[in-house]
Amino acid sequence: MESANTALITDPMALFGFLAALVALIFWVSELPRFKKFFEYVPPVIFVYFVPMLTTTAGITPGESALYGWNSSYLLLFALFMLMVSVDFESVLKLGPIALLMVFAGTLGIVVGGPISLLIFRDMLPADAWQGFAALSGSWIGGTGNMLAISESVGTSADAMGTVIVVDTVVGYGWMGVLIAMAGLQARWDRRTRARTGVIEATNDRLQAISRERTPITLRDAVMMIGLGMACAVAARFAGNGLPAHGDPTIITGTTWAVLIVVTGGLILSFTPLRRLETKGASHLGYTALYLLLAGIGARADLRAVLDAPVYLLAGVVWIAIHVAILLVVARLVRAPLFFVATGSMANIGGAATAPVVAGVYHRAMAPVGLLMAVAGYILGIYGAYGCAWLLGLVGG
Repeated sequence: MESANTALITDPMALFGFLAALVALIFWVSELPRFKKFFEYVPPVIFVYFVPMLTTTAGITPGESALYGWNSSYLLLFALFMLMVSVDFESVLKLGPIALLMVFAGTLGIVVGGPISLLIFRDMLPADAWQGFAALSGSWIGGTGNMLAISESVGTSADAMGTVIVVDTVVGYGWMGVLIAMAGLQARWDRRTRARTGVIEATNDRLQAISRERTPITLRDAVMMIGLGMACAVAARFAGNGLPAHGDPTIITGTTWAVLIVVTGGLILSFTPLRRLETKGASHLGYTALYLLLAGIGARADLRAVLDAPVYLLAGVVWIAIHVAILLVVARLVRAPLFFVATGSMANIGGAATAPVVAGVYHRAMAPVGLLMAVAGYILGIYGAYGCAWLLGLVGG
């Protein structure tokens, strides 16, 4: 990897501008008609990580910069707050017990599967592999935001993050392909299990109504959201640094406390009138910050880390297999439709980027339900992933 003083771009603000332009270019290309179908199945977030990794390998961007530390300290907290304050908890609860149970079963499969998989492959992996697994557990219980939060908390190295992204991409999206292929089996599954198919339509109208409520953002809205989000991020960081660390190896750090404070506080505020910030695009601001942060994470990674991927890939396959086994057992017990099995799994493994895609393949009009299930997975994820990280630390630390 090129060092900071030999890279073409070294000034932190110039680096921020370059990475922001890369993210903008990727999302612009993703909406072009000729590429739109491709990006439906390979989300732009993958390229947001890998393209900066390539620019660092090529010596354009540095592997180390003051910008990356600032991003991790504050941009992450801002993103998580904006995503949590915009949660429509009422609509999530209206998903019904079967849908929420399948999301929870998927989360349980990840929490249990990670430590078991690490125990199996521990002797073939580096000593700090548990930290990479912890970051991956965050990605597989809710999505990118959780992955970045956990990686910062446990101190996952940039090289380990490179390997994690490879496993997340190959295994996670490989499983997504399997789920899409299984869509043709849903009638047979539902018939043989006597599935309760009548609950599928319950929440579609509610989410569509939310989309219709959105209005163009004004200068007042933008200034208020950015000011509130950054103030909460700084306050959470300050409060988190004043709380004690816990665990051996350390799992609960100042960063962990800051993440838990901002996520829990954001969820509490989502029950107040502040949730209406979502009609002004609060979650869009959150995701923008998240993708800028992810671009910086990618720029820190060493492409040579993929050489460690084969054993990690096999461990990832075993991990997913345990997740699937638990899902199927629970689905048979509660007679869940295959739609909820597939969407509940992807709400964990892929999060908001891919759960609507899988849901839409099974039932064309049900993509919004997939998004709501992903939100439920995201809420569970930040807490479940810390539990999984603690177990992984016991196994591999």
